[in-house]
Amino acid sequence: MVTHIDTVPGETGEQPAVVSEQLYCALTKRPISHDEAYWAPPLVTARQLVTAVVTGLVSAPGTLGQVLFDEQPNVPYAPEARDQLAARRSSEQLKLLVLLLLAVAVVALPVVWLTMR
Repeated sequence: MVTHIDTVPGETGEQPAVVSEQLYCALTKRPISHDEAYWAPPLVTARQLVTAVVTGLVSAPGTLGQVLFDEQPNVPYAPEARDQLAARRSSEQLKLLVLLLLAVAVVALPVVWLTMR
């Protein structure tokens, strides 16, 4: 993985340090070169998101906002994995939407049922 350490211009006068290492596609785990790498945020699955929320609520509720809304560092992907990555992201979004709709139904159904009675 290539790590870039940027310095603020004018403060130290140093140039950014670049450390070169072998890059691997985050999706396919295939070795790729730095020139061909497509950099994007990591793929977060619905399971990982739900696990992070539940763990955050149980262990440290004050840090939940930081866990959910902090920007994640970009990871390298192979150019040919872009379509696969897009399909996986769409699939994970659909899973999350269905999960949220089920949660709303579980909460709303008893309320509707009790008011109809």
